[in-house]
Amino acid sequence: MPLTRFFSLALKHNASDVHLVGGEYPYLRIDGVLHASEEKIINDTELRHFLTSLLTAPQKHRFDEELELDIALEIEKARFRINIHQQQGRIGMAARLILTEIPTPEDLGITDSMLALTELRDGLVLMTGPTGMGKSTTLASLIDYVNQRRKEHIITIEDPTEFIIEGVESMIEQREVGIDTHSFAEALKHVLRQDPNVILIGEMRDPETIATALTAAETGHLVFSTLHTPTAVETIGRIVDVFPGDKQKYILTQLASVLRGVIAQQLYPRLDGGRVAARELLIINSAARNLIRENNVAQLKSVIQTGSKEGMMTMEQSVKELVKNKIIDKRFLPE
Repeated sequence: MPLTRFFSLALKHNASDVHLVGGEYPYLRIDGVLHASEEKIINDTELRHFLTSLLTAPQKHRFDEELELDIALEIEKARFRINIHQQQGRIGMAARLILTEIPTPEDLGITDSMLALTELRDGLVLMTGPTGMGKSTTLASLIDYVNQRRKEHIITIEDPTEFIIEGVESMIEQREVGIDTHSFAEALKHVLRQDPNVILIGEMRDPETIATALTAAETGHLVFSTLHTPTAVETIGRIVDVFPGDKQKYILTQLASVLRGVIAQQLYPRLDGGRVAARELLIINSAARNLIRENNVAQLKSVIQTGSKEGMMTMEQSVKELVKNKIIDKRFLPE
């Protein structure tokens, strides 16, 4: 049987991920839990042939050179984000199912205070959280919210492109690293000459990308991006720590000037099946701006705790709200 059957199984069981590794059992992740999809071990040669058949010639060359590759493909009439890699000399694949339709903010439980960040004309908005916590889905929903309501030029730079956003009120350009540009940093060097209003950077991975993103936000553009930090407070420290000590004060000053908000997100299993997001929201008000500028980042949590009138919420408060509304189990309550 062709290996595409595992993608069919993922769709049938509403799985978020498919894991295939040569010489191992196949697994599906359903509601955050891994399940063996059958008892037969996958043949490495068969898996390697299947995966390389999905690639273009440049993609094959890139995988041969780097032994890692991220792509997005349509398989079994669904779109998947796929990572191909090596492990102990065998080939492996992790595929994430990408929803065909972009969920609305209402579908995702995005609050009015978070939506207000999409109405800004400039600055930096960050979506953070561990891998697999739905950051890309939430960001796509926010970007499409802008697209549905404003006449803007939106440019996305991703690796790979996940959600395909069709222009409604806005003009959309979606650039994929490895196909349309060599890197995030290279794309960002030229993006300001492309007359964008809104820029989505799939991930701020390195100092050059971060520095260029800050400059874009500083020069009249609304920039969205992601980081793999669990809380809003830790996000500031992570950005600053990327830079050498002699540049950190300047970065703190720049961050204090351009950062508008940080949304940290984690997914929890719902009592009625599926998963739901708990979100922490930090809005950068004058108090937060001063704390960032003075590198008193640890005190930002108190800004969130006292900022409920502005719609701010800690992760703990969000989880408690979900438990109170009988959406998730009380075992997830913070100790």
